[in-house]
Amino acid sequence: MKVGAVVITMGNRPDELRALLDSVARQDGDRVEVVVVGNGSPVPEVPEGVRTVELPENLGIPGGRNVGIEAFGPGGTDVDILLFLDDDGLLARTDTAELCRKAFADDPELGIISFRIADPDTGETQRRHVPRLRASDPMRSSRVTTFLGGANAVRTRVLEQVGGLPDAFFYAHEETDLAWRALDAGWMIDYRSDMVLNHPTTAPSRHAVYHRMVARNRVWLARRNLPALLVPVYLGVWMLLTLVRRPSRPALKAWFGGFREGWTSPCGPRRPMKWRTVWRLTRLGRPPVI
Repeated sequence: MKVGAVVITMGNRPDELRALLDSVARQDGDRVEVVVVGNGSPVPEVPEGVRTVELPENLGIPGGRNVGIEAFGPGGTDVDILLFLDDDGLLARTDTAELCRKAFADDPELGIISFRIADPDTGETQRRHVPRLRASDPMRSSRVTTFLGGANAVRTRVLEQVGGLPDAFFYAHEETDLAWRALDAGWMIDYRSDMVLNHPTTAPSRHAVYHRMVARNRVWLARRNLPALLVPVYLGVWMLLTLVRRPSRPALKAWFGGFREGWTSPCGPRRPMKWRTVWRLTRLGRPPVI
């Protein structure tokens, strides 16, 4: 199976980008083709053979990754598997691409694999990086209902069937939107603890737009994908969880501004998932109300 990799960069981490690309080049088996997308910035110097695309403006994370997908042909179909990797990450092992090939070859229903993200100094995996509710044991692999955006592998047939990431989201929840569409089309998602991307421990709230985007895109996610009966339940649960976490006053103000924006702005095409998909998500441990 042919493997490609998409990396988006703002051009501000050239050393980390080079280390990531070197780790991709060291993968066992056939060569992994790589495309680096400069998201509104020039691409730093890259090794020979790495293709680059420089965008005149920042299209956001999903928009930049979609450009990278199309660099591998319509829907990425010049390859069988696409890796999506953060530019400040590093593949910890040399067999990750081979493990992906084997996983997809052995399981025809498998559409997406979420890697484990580990801090390079401590080896620890943050709870938020385990894409399931029961996240206390990051070393346990399992079927899941979503995946990590900067450390994953996607079978390109999934993208061909259900489309790419939602450009308008810009940042936050674009992975879950794709995951729900893939699950609704009959694909499965695995979290694999043995496929590791080393990445420094960070807090998502470091991004200035975090609280607004998280709230807006949560509303868009529900409006686009959930049966009408579940939309108010899902959003009501997330509002309660947000209040319980007691964010700062400015953060809460930004969150409610984003929540309002999610209802008053276009969310893209609405394709509610089937009720049998709701049941599948529930059986996998995460009903689409939380």
